[in-house]
Amino acid sequence: MPLFMISFPSGEMQLDEGGLQAAADDAHAVVREAKAAGVWVFGGGIDESVRPTLVSADGREEEGTYPQTARLEGGYTIIDVPSRADAVHWAAKTAAACRCRQELRQFQDDPESLP
Repeated sequence: MPLFMISFPSGEMQLDEGGLQAAADDAHAVVREAKAAGVWVFGGGIDESVRPTLVSADGREEEGTYPQTARLEGGYTIIDVPSRADAVHWAAKTAAACRCRQELRQFQDDPESLP
């Protein structure tokens, strides 16, 4: 089955006063539902308080990131579903819970990368 990534930038959430906890509760409900359906692989939010680093092949680490990913932040979910239509279904549930549109991307098929 194809793997999909559902994601959004943290600044896109449309929250009312005190709405962060309600969004978190709704998002956790979607997580539980996806786990129960057997489609959940992984999910989480980028810890924006920890700076990204670039790691070289020799293990050297330097602060910073690639220019095109300098604003990588927000929430990410990986699901394993039979079809793109199923992925859209879960992206819509996530959009409702997180109060913003979700970006949907499909991973390339690589059996060596699967759990």
